[in-house]
Amino acid sequence: MLQPSEYSFNGKANSPASTPNSFNPVKTVSAPIEQATIGRTLVIKGEISGAEALYIDGQIEGKISMPENRVTIGRNGSVQANISAREVVVMGKVTGNIECTDRVDIRSEGVVNGDVSTVRISVEDGAVLKGGIEVRSGDQKQNHAKPVETLKPAVAETQKAMSATASA
Repeated sequence: MLQPSEYSFNGKANSPASTPNSFNPVKTVSAPIEQATIGRTLVIKGEISGAEALYIDGQIEGKISMPENRVTIGRNGSVQANISAREVVVMGKVTGNIECTDRVDIRSEGVVNGDVSTVRISVEDGAVLKGGIEVRSGDQKQNHAKPVETLKPAVAETQKAMSATASA
């Protein structure tokens, strides 16, 4: 059976304007996630830090530090910087080390030249990743990992060991 609606069409609307003493909560739309955008024509050299998500479609050179937020490098984005964030999504090009407390997502158009340290990683078919990968356990999520620079000798030793076993 049909229920009577709040608003009747017989001329006696039960709207907040016609009954000012009634309590009708106003439905609010939640604010979208705050995100700063660096457009494709912008070029920034220096250090970027903040407390909101960052979308990069331009060029960045320096250092990016967004420890509690997401950094997205768009298809037109080109970053020559070390990135420290909760989550990094790469659809453009990154030259530098990436350190995440949650996850790194390298999409099919993405190119990363540098070491990656994270808890979770996703690399789509067609993506390019040149560098070392350190996948930490979830227990170490809050602890900062070893500096990424210490990974390079280990990567070199691994490559030497691989070439030694390949030639043996």
